[in-house]
Amino acid sequence: MPDLTHLWQRFLLASSLLVGLVIGVAATIFGYSNKMAVDVHWWVFHVDRVPLWSVAVVPLAIVLIAGTLYHWMDGLHHFSEHMRHRHRVHELEVELGSLRAHLDQVLEMPDHTISTHPRKSITVEPLPPAEPAPAAVSAEPALPEAPPIDRRLPRPKRATLAVAAEPTAAPNGGHESTTTKEPAL
Repeated sequence: MPDLTHLWQRFLLASSLLVGLVIGVAATIFGYSNKMAVDVHWWVFHVDRVPLWSVAVVPLAIVLIAGTLYHWMDGLHHFSEHMRHRHRVHELEVELGSLRAHLDQVLEMPDHTISTHPRKSITVEPLPPAEPAPAAVSAEPALPEAPPIDRRLPRPKRATLAVAAEPTAAPNGGHESTTTKEPAL
């Protein structure tokens, strides 16, 4: 199943844009429709001759601006947490690399980075040529010759088996005839 979180986020952003446009159109229509002045008296707060549209639109605008600022600060918090996590991951990767290098040094393993030490060269002396054995006839079948051993690269040894040839089949598939001939009288 595909991950739909990206599509869901795009849908929410598009729907919030549409809701914002509808609120803006409604506020504009409300503002042009209600031009009369009113007096606003709250507990300690007194304002006289305020346009009616501002009584509805200004609190709505304040709430939208506060929500936007909160969303931006929340996003900034998530970004800073992401960067702190990324920095910590980088520190742990460096520490892991140094631990691996130290472990390789303790175990005297070759380094995985470019070595500063020159490589030791290994020379192999060639074997003298093999002398042919005198041809002798023997009753035992000759075994196949083993391939020459390559002394340059260590390879695992493999067992080889010689397979004897199967005997040829007798006529009639190796089965004797079940019918017997009667002597003629």
